[in-house]
Amino acid sequence: MKPEVRKPKSQIRELIETIGSAVLIAAFIMIFIARAYTVNGDSMLPTLQHGERLLVDKISYRFIEPSRGEIIVFKNPADTSEQFVKRVIGLPGDKVAIIQGVVYVNDQPIEEDYTFAPARIGFPAQIVPEGTYFVLGDNRNNSEDSRFSRVGFLPRNLIVGRAIWRYWPLSQVSLILRPEVFKTLVF
Repeated sequence: MKPEVRKPKSQIRELIETIGSAVLIAAFIMIFIARAYTVNGDSMLPTLQHGERLLVDKISYRFIEPSRGEIIVFKNPADTSEQFVKRVIGLPGDKVAIIQGVVYVNDQPIEEDYTFAPARIGFPAQIVPEGTYFVLGDNRNNSEDSRFSRVGFLPRNLIVGRAIWRYWPLSQVSLILRPEVFKTLVF
């Protein structure tokens, strides 16, 4: 009995299968694991510049909660087709305030060496409601953030993910780390 001889796949079929596989893998990664994000505007100066590109981790927040100091991307509560990038300052249950340009979390002043300038617009002491976060831009005087009603306390379900890596421009490639102040303070 002769062994069956298979006809080789055509080059077009192989190309279609390769492209199809790549599209499926890319879609899986973008939906469940990570996403590219382009910084739009100056609200995160000096940390992030307009036009910089970030890789946003979409999976870790399925297992852990956001931490103070992390930079996140989220859907604007006032218009979910818009996405913002800001820094998490207050967690659910924290007392937050901005008094004379100084941010307080649980009555402790935060020494912020990563901001552009102290905030001219304050925020009266309030408790961050359960299931929400208090977020601020690093450019406090040019940022639509939790101080304003269009954003307010950010519902957890609107968080897209955590910015973990700046990959463009090439001269600025770096990991995005939490500032030391959030690692050393006990809240």
